[in-house]
Amino acid sequence: MDRSTFAQRLLFTVITVMYWTSMYVYVPTLSPYLSGRGFSLPFIGIVLGSYGFVQMFVRFPLGILSDRLGARKPFIVLGMVTAGLSCLLFLLPHLWIWPLAGRLMAGVCASTWVAFTVLYAGYFGAGQTGRAMGNISVMTVSGQMIGMLFSGWLTEGFSDTAPFVLGAVIAGIGLLLALALKEPRERRREQPGMSFAMIKNVVRTKTLIQVSLLSILAHGVLFITMFGFTPLKAEEIGADGLGLTVVVFAFMLPHAFASLVTARWFTPRFGSWGTIGTGFIVSAICTGAMAYADSFGMLVATQALNGFAQGLHLPLLLGLAIRDVEPAGRATAMGLYQALYAIGMFSGPFLAGWLNDNWGLGGGFLFGALLGAAAAILVWKWARQESKASMTEETKTPREA
Repeated sequence: MDRSTFAQRLLFTVITVMYWTSMYVYVPTLSPYLSGRGFSLPFIGIVLGSYGFVQMFVRFPLGILSDRLGARKPFIVLGMVTAGLSCLLFLLPHLWIWPLAGRLMAGVCASTWVAFTVLYAGYFGAGQTGRAMGNISVMTVSGQMIGMLFSGWLTEGFSDTAPFVLGAVIAGIGLLLALALKEPRERRREQPGMSFAMIKNVVRTKTLIQVSLLSILAHGVLFITMFGFTPLKAEEIGADGLGLTVVVFAFMLPHAFASLVTARWFTPRFGSWGTIGTGFIVSAICTGAMAYADSFGMLVATQALNGFAQGLHLPLLLGLAIRDVEPAGRATAMGLYQALYAIGMFSGPFLAGWLNDNWGLGGGFLFGALLGAAAAILVWKWARQESKASMTEETKTPREA
């Protein structure tokens, strides 16, 4: 790796961490923030779910456009702009429309993640997609963790609007840095732009469809729990700003660690399906246990295990989404993958908000546990099919020889 590529990877890392920090610095306090202003649980669920709702419709077209243009940087710049606007909208007078608009804008911001992932993969050689996605998953979790750790401290020490102010500042700095980012030009010249005729082939990729469905369920669980109603559960138990920071740290640190070591330690030993299935099983158990957590210590324990479990399957799903796709169609594939899993980001908290309103916070967490269990069953089914297909192929080969 030459010095220029190393410098661009480092710059990209800083920008990516700032991107996720600006988006997630207010996430842990968002549901308590809205609840404190008198908004109902169903409306809070709508606001939380609107983040994923936008992405369902924006990410796939954005991926196609990026491939057609053969460019990623403009969309990264757009991501930093919309990150700042999202935070600023929450600072407007407290009518119901502004928090909804702010979260919708955050959805537009998150849709540009398509370009981030494909640009970073371009800095790596062929066959290194898994390594690239593992690295970028660590950047994602690091940025989210930094932002979420600041959230409770800012609210406790300053005001409940302080996280939004800091998020806007970070996004502004990230925007200036993004202007200096360069695309891997040699790889870009070698690859033709994505044609509309190729889109059909991309969307028919079997692995892409399978991992997209699993990711819908995975993100449903994630946005019901830590990125949704876990902060309200912590508040219900009696956690203050410091306690909320502990809960965030308990989830995000194991999550980051698992993302870092999954491709190196777990996948070589247990295979992709085995690792993904284990993650879903543990996540389902921990999410269900949250419904019965009656102490701060028990809640922290469920978060630590759940964070690690989700760190096992999310990076692998991300890498598998583009593994079997030609480089020229990767933004399209990633756009489809991220648009589909946004269904879980929207429907998970939306349905959980309705369940919480009728049966308390436990109803939403039990629903999340069912989503995790359903994903584990699908993994088991597809792993068996793949194993049978592999055995059939092995028995045929000697006879053909």
